[in-house]
Amino acid sequence: METREQIGKVTLDYTYYPGEDFYCDGAVEDELLAIAKNYGEAEFPTIIEERKSWPVLYHLSSQRENIVSWLPIDKSMKVLEIGSGCGAITGALSKKAGTVHCVDLSRKRSLINAYRHENCDNVIIHVGNFQDIEPHIERDYDCALLIGVLEYGQLYIGGETPFEDFLKIIRKHLKSDGSIVIAIENKYGLKYWAGCREDHLGTFFSNIENYPEEGGVRTFSRQGLEKIFANCGETNSSFYYPYPDYKFMTTLFSDNRLPMKGELINNARNYDRDRMQLFDERMAFDGILNEDMFPFFSNSYLVILGNRPKTDYIRYSNDRALPYQISTEILTENHKRLVKKHALSNESRMHIQKIAASADALTKRYDTKKLLVNPVIDSNEDSATFPFEKGRNLSELFDEYLEKDDIEGFTNLFTEYVNRIGYHEEMPIADYDLVFSNILVEQDTWTLIDYEWTFDRQISTKEIAFRALYCYLLEDEKRNKFNYDLILKQLGISPETAADFREQEMKFQKEVTGKRMSMSELRDLLGQPVIVPQKSLLKEEMSTQKKRVQIYEDKGNGFSEEQSYFVEEFYDAEGQISFSVNVPSETKNIRIDPCMYSCMAVLQDVSLNGIPLLPISGKRVHANGRLISGLHENEMMAVFASEDPNITIQVGDVVKSTGNQMKIAMKVTPVSMQEAQILEKELKRKIRL
Repeated sequence: METREQIGKVTLDYTYYPGEDFYCDGAVEDELLAIAKNYGEAEFPTIIEERKSWPVLYHLSSQRENIVSWLPIDKSMKVLEIGSGCGAITGALSKKAGTVHCVDLSRKRSLINAYRHENCDNVIIHVGNFQDIEPHIERDYDCALLIGVLEYGQLYIGGETPFEDFLKIIRKHLKSDGSIVIAIENKYGLKYWAGCREDHLGTFFSNIENYPEEGGVRTFSRQGLEKIFANCGETNSSFYYPYPDYKFMTTLFSDNRLPMKGELINNARNYDRDRMQLFDERMAFDGILNEDMFPFFSNSYLVILGNRPKTDYIRYSNDRALPYQISTEILTENHKRLVKKHALSNESRMHIQKIAASADALTKRYDTKKLLVNPVIDSNEDSATFPFEKGRNLSELFDEYLEKDDIEGFTNLFTEYVNRIGYHEEMPIADYDLVFSNILVEQDTWTLIDYEWTFDRQISTKEIAFRALYCYLLEDEKRNKFNYDLILKQLGISPETAADFREQEMKFQKEVTGKRMSMSELRDLLGQPVIVPQKSLLKEEMSTQKKRVQIYEDKGNGFSEEQSYFVEEFYDAEGQISFSVNVPSETKNIRIDPCMYSCMAVLQDVSLNGIPLLPISGKRVHANGRLISGLHENEMMAVFASEDPNITIQVGDVVKSTGNQMKIAMKVTPVSMQEAQILEKELKRKIRL
């Protein structure tokens, strides 16, 4: 075959290609090649949603680029991308660098890369084995990237110290001040303890068990990586922590800006296969942060070997519609910490430019008396820069009150919040996104640090406050301690108005995201199951006796075990049961014990002599759990945080002198005690989130 091939402006070099691909994912690569040939990258989001395929999402999602888009690479620089694959990050590098040289073993994958970036005139792809190509590539690169590659060091290099040797070889091809960028999974990432499979092997806990089986792939802890770096003479390393992981990073943390409690809430990992969920990762992360152990449990690492970039933190908001795609960066320049918001598309430049005008208008509204508005100190068509403000965000303060069960303190703080944000409500300027995390509190000074969603119109204080509370609740179910109805009453918000506000919020979110699906929606679309072993164990623990329905009869002296019996019918596999019982004429009340464990029960039909006794009406039905009307007529739902759930129905006014027959149909779903308690509280406050 020819030693070179031109795909558009991209050059493929086959000088050291062995003539066949020794690594191939099969038919999916043919599908990816067809997509790259026939569609532009602007069409990829729609294709991802239509195909509902993990490989299509993984290889074509623009969010893969986030891991390198922030790097300080410019047009004066020449970069080397090792293991470029289907080009998930090649395009981002091409936009930033002057020259991009890629190395990949697979011709088909390199063709996919070339077709999707055929308009990039600064990309050359060397196809073949790295060891064959390496002696012939240049030695003046400013940066070499190993994104998801170092873990294959044994396969690339071999020998007794393959990872050290790999880095030493790469270092030879860099300028004296050049950097190596490594993205790799953390061997002890929290997601693996919680039940995600090891990314490469697809096995549970094999990385945590130190890879007991032979194989070529190895990931490392931070300490393991630092040992490798030291062994090969790399003395200058900077660790970053991509979250949720490096593949689909939305936020990048560092030792200069670690996560805060309540910040790590997006933990639905593993899109490619099923996973277990052994515990709530969000709650575990909060405890880990308290113990200063986040670097050990971060799901992934991004390491810079060389000069440390200025960036301390960056958050990407590029799963939005194009006019709103931006990033928010914290960086250190000249010993000063700054915050920068960057436009990520041509369409979002106007959104960035509007922020400066919003700062002036909001400053005039609040006049520093109630809210100090963090000023824009520099702006251009692509970015806006702000001072870095210190303080604790309002969400943390609210959480502290809830943790201490200080509901009065919570309510007083919320009253103060409403008072401050409502200042000069009559003015035609309002920040719709005055959520608690956007306000820092330092003694009596409240500073608004993010006002991206400011509108030139009046918005009622109660709507803004409702939205802030709504978002706060959605972030963490532990926050359901306070009396939600009391807060709504304080704001003067009726259930109907609350429903209108929620509808308005949905419209706003639809405007922001456009037609794009979020990553959580894409995960649901792919349909990989999340297995919760606790639920399976809970079901196993329930003996036949615990699953049986017990009926008690009150004939005027209350309920007793002597006046009770078990029905003969049993629940089916779906938790469904239907049966009939005879009711003595002297019976005043019937008690139904659906099981002997915490559960959610749906009473689908309860009738006596053909007379429906549901739904809840006239206080005929009582329970030791939380009751609400069901979805259908003559149906009722109950949640029981008790191992002795029971429902009492008054029947004295319905029974006849003879021939009384009661029909009962219901479905029972076991839930843990904790889940039942949460559901009970939600039903009590009638929250419809």
